[in-house]
Amino acid sequence: MATSISTRKEPGNETIHGVEVADPYRWLEKGDSEEVRSWTAQQNRLLRQTLDALPSRKGLVDRLWALHEIGALDAPVCRGKGRATRYFYTRRQGQQNQPVLYLRQGLAGADRVLVDVNALAADGTQSLDWWYPSEDGRLLAYGISAGGSEESTLRVREVDTGRDRPEVIPWTRACSLAWLPSGRGFYYTRYPAPGSVPAGQEQYQRRVFLHRLGTVASQDRMIFGEGLGASAWASVLLSPDGRWLGIEVSDGSAKSELFLIDTKKRGAPSPLPLVTGRPAIFSLVDMLDDRLYVVSNEDAPRYRLWQIDPRKPQREKWKQIIAEGKDTLEWVAAVGGKLAALYLKDASSRVRVFSRAGKLEREIRLPGLGTVTVLHGQHQARELFFGFTSFLTPTTVMRHDLGAGRGWRRGDRRSPVVWQKLASPIDPEAFSVEQVRYPSEDGTLIPMFLVARKGLVRDGRAPALLYGYGGFNVSITPGFVAGIGPFVERGGVYAVANLRGGGEYGETWHRAGMLGQKQNVFDDFIAAAEFLIRERITSRDRLAISGRSNGGLLVAAAITQRPDLYRAAICGVPLTDMVRYHRFRIARLWIPEYGTAEDPEQFKFLYAYSPYHHVKDGVAYPATLVFTAESDTRVDPLHARKFVARLQAAQSGPGPILLRTEDQAGHGAGKPLAKLIEQRADEMTFLFGQLGIESL
Repeated sequence: MATSISTRKEPGNETIHGVEVADPYRWLEKGDSEEVRSWTAQQNRLLRQTLDALPSRKGLVDRLWALHEIGALDAPVCRGKGRATRYFYTRRQGQQNQPVLYLRQGLAGADRVLVDVNALAADGTQSLDWWYPSEDGRLLAYGISAGGSEESTLRVREVDTGRDRPEVIPWTRACSLAWLPSGRGFYYTRYPAPGSVPAGQEQYQRRVFLHRLGTVASQDRMIFGEGLGASAWASVLLSPDGRWLGIEVSDGSAKSELFLIDTKKRGAPSPLPLVTGRPAIFSLVDMLDDRLYVVSNEDAPRYRLWQIDPRKPQREKWKQIIAEGKDTLEWVAAVGGKLAALYLKDASSRVRVFSRAGKLEREIRLPGLGTVTVLHGQHQARELFFGFTSFLTPTTVMRHDLGAGRGWRRGDRRSPVVWQKLASPIDPEAFSVEQVRYPSEDGTLIPMFLVARKGLVRDGRAPALLYGYGGFNVSITPGFVAGIGPFVERGGVYAVANLRGGGEYGETWHRAGMLGQKQNVFDDFIAAAEFLIRERITSRDRLAISGRSNGGLLVAAAITQRPDLYRAAICGVPLTDMVRYHRFRIARLWIPEYGTAEDPEQFKFLYAYSPYHHVKDGVAYPATLVFTAESDTRVDPLHARKFVARLQAAQSGPGPILLRTEDQAGHGAGKPLAKLIEQRADEMTFLFGQLGIESL
């Protein structure tokens, strides 16, 4: 059986800032060419020949279905008051490919299906991307996309009748939307139609528009966005009375700006800059009683909360409500006259309740070490809802009364109640979760979670899977991942490293892993692998690494910098050519995080770690499975193709280099359950085979 494919090379050397850069597989960038399609089909055949011959796959498919059939669940968004409160939430049940949006009328009412995209496509390739109920809960704006593209089309549904209104607004990817208090329209973000702007600009010019129900969307007035830069990302938030429209414009993951529009002024609205040009994040989290609440890391790396009076918006008149503390403040929601604040403490969640004046009143008791996924509630109601998950337990939706104490039994004021929960398909009592710390290359202590069966013997014989991300201020926290169930059930150790570049310890932690400091992230990950081997948790021959997207870049860098440390690697939807990455898809949005080779100084550090350019002939690389998808509108599949071609040509070791390319799928959001299980079965089959794990 063939173990690799011979891929033709082209002379493609290019001189960039005085450096000769080789690129022999640039022809693989042309994904729509017949030659590339044929090459991709060959790679998929090699993948199937390799994995389908392994005995573990069928048992893994069956077990993965059982693990996923518990479903998925999100905390509800509430509209209305008292018994008339409407609860909107999504839930996936059994073998449904996609979650369904439900409406529950009243806390004890029956659930009614509001939007079910499973009925739109038998293969599950239509997905519900986002949704926003109006303030009275009678209308719903929602977005649907096909094939994992995330290119949403906005529609408006009448909640009581279940019928859609005439509105059909395309180009509303990841839409931010704020309903007018009257429910007669909304502010929203959309992109220009192809052909209306120069080619390649359609994915960057995100602007804010006002739509009135019953009018033609193509005539919607642009409210904000003229002159925005390519990496600008606008989001909207409207005050309860509809007067103040707040606009947050993020520029990458390290800074943002705030603008305010007084919608009651006559004439064309003129945005007032609240804060611009500062190297810090300003997140507009809520508006209440004509006050804006902003979470910022300016002079506070772990964030603090400010209150802004829109009539006195000068920076010196901002009022600090919650000061920076030892833990990282992630979000704040104004609920029932209180402020519910979500914190991270050593990469796990805490929820604390403050008065409107910022006085700490209590910390809500959580079920254990884990992650609070979201905080939902209403200004005028005392109900706070949040989702909670951990490595060993799927989502439980909790409900907590934020009242001042009335109705609480002694000792209960900190304990939420279960609103809905998913049954765990894994016995959590059979496993342990441990958090350790290890030194990185420069001595920085990095935290890491270890999930394993209780009583693990540290003799170096256990298989281990090390996962990491390390970028974009994203925090990697404990969460239930059904896909790793078969691995830990068979004695595997699942290790999750909280690398620099993430947001676990605030902006200082993030900046230590971005731009010219990106090598710290790779060093942290490599040090994690060394720790697992040194502590005899595993050995080199039983260690695999995994990551996707920015984490795919991480894995690609790790195997090119230290190929000797791992037996196997899973590299998902990765960036690998960091010299040319910014030219494709939406990647210019990531220049503030990574830099660009167009800048001579930034080219130096990008080229220094660019995985595609650091594959060396004759090296024994670990067995590597790279997966990508044709409809990925974030990371172009060219990265996976070029990297695999280069690895296959260079490989001197016995491990296969495999490429899995999926059609009718994208970066991952909205992937049908059936496709997800097939992908995870391939990943686990690959790992079981490489790490010597017995079949199920």
